[in-house]
Amino acid sequence: MGPVGPHPAVADVRRVVREALSDLDRGALVLAACSGGADSLALAAALGFVAPRAGLRGGLLTVDHGLQDGSAERAAEVAALAGKLGLDPAEVLTVRVGTAGGPEAAARDARYAALAAAADRLGAAAVLLGHTRDDQAETVLLGLARGSGPRSLSGMAAASGRYRRPFLELSRATTVAACEALGLTPWNDPHNEDVRYTRVRVRAAILPLLERELGPGVTEALARTARLARDDADALDEWADMAYQNCALSDIDGIVTLTVAGLEGLPGAVRRRVLRRAAIAAGAPSGALSATHVLAVERLVTAWHGQKGVDLPGGRTAVRRYGTLILAISPIP
Repeated sequence: MGPVGPHPAVADVRRVVREALSDLDRGALVLAACSGGADSLALAAALGFVAPRAGLRGGLLTVDHGLQDGSAERAAEVAALAGKLGLDPAEVLTVRVGTAGGPEAAARDARYAALAAAADRLGAAAVLLGHTRDDQAETVLLGLARGSGPRSLSGMAAASGRYRRPFLELSRATTVAACEALGLTPWNDPHNEDVRYTRVRVRAAILPLLERELGPGVTEALARTARLARDDADALDEWADMAYQNCALSDIDGIVTLTVAGLEGLPGAVRRRVLRRAAIAAGAPSGALSATHVLAVERLVTAWHGQKGVDLPGGRTAVRRYGTLILAISPIP
């Protein structure tokens, strides 16, 4: 009898990590962001196996958010696993979580800022994140609930800048099975069971309800929707980039001027993207700029009857004058 291969779940996590890193140069440093949960623990283990065989260096980062008693000790335990997994360097990143945007958003912002700073300091070519197909499905449902359009429905990208998410095609059950097969004991964050968090309610109640009422396969279908929506959104964004160049009369020092005639000839989906980009270029904060704001600016193009300007976040205004749309700090002279 020939040699027995790895457990199927272990083979799966190693395969997708290998594929995610296939374009990197030999000797490049790749860091796994690891909280100690099943997803990120399976990710770190897969990186520790794949990196040396691909001629890469693998390391580990874990973030201590300081939100629970004993968080520093748990972060140190996760970092100590790096040697067992074949990962070096390994660092604990301690952050202070603010309040902007609510607890989930504030923790996420602090985490990503710390990961980016560490990646820059260590010269990493990529940072791996352990989001799974289940996480993607939750993200799509949250985007649908916000009504924020196809870009939101497109969920998380498999690759975005330095960040890569190899597990988006794998289920959470696969990462749990991989950890079990490798003899790794994940840490279950109590926050993942706290129904005060919207994502937890989606995970614990909404998705199981959909699976019961609509039949199995809802999670896979939502993840597939994300892939299709991302392709569409990418195409529309590329079109909007070209349209912006054609419509923009000026874009200097936070004063953006667009030709109304050029905007009128665009499909609505493209025009609204151009207007959103113009508002941000004028200084409106992207996080505060809603679809309602963009629709109000669009009415200056499509439903013009001499109305006053539109107030935008960040003290910006959009006004129409003599066949041009001007977006700048308020008030516009």
